[in-house]
Amino acid sequence: MNKSDIRKKIISLRRRKFNGNLEIKSNLLFKLFKEIKINSKIIGGYYPFNFELDILDILQKLEKKNFIISLPRVNKNNKMDFFIWSHKDPLKINKYGIPETTSQKKVFPNILLIPLVAFDNQLYRLGYGGGYYDRYISRFESRKKLIKIGVGFTFQKVKKLPINKYDKKLNYLITEKGIIR
Repeated sequence: MNKSDIRKKIISLRRRKFNGNLEIKSNLLFKLFKEIKINSKIIGGYYPFNFELDILDILQKLEKKNFIISLPRVNKNNKMDFFIWSHKDPLKINKYGIPETTSQKKVFPNILLIPLVAFDNQLYRLGYGGGYYDRYISRFESRKKLIKIGVGFTFQKVKKLPINKYDKKLNYLITEKGIIR
């Protein structure tokens, strides 16, 4: 199957199987942070959209533990940057229908919580096809250490994704059932 076919299949499956009660246990993420000795306090999160796994509670708990939370925003030149966000801050809807922060304070997270459409055993992810995360990672990975944590449901796993030179591998994947390394 090609990427487009996988996207259609998994998005349809995600829509049918979505259950708002499935969530990531924040203690798993904190355990991972402790294990890999996270020193950075800047998290690049996402606002759940289109039946993605909801991480808003986790972002709020991270904020209470003095992490700086940021959300991505797509710029006019189709690049993505991260801007500070608090769960109390207003959001606006972008051209894709995704809520974005209105903050003007750009930050450079060391830890990215990345939504996905599908993932495989090699920790590659498939997104919606715009390449925003892969381009962001390419821009900053050579300048600073980025910990890339994919976030999805276990049923989004496929045997093997077709990848190319632009696709960036994740360091970890977290699902409602645990952490995949």
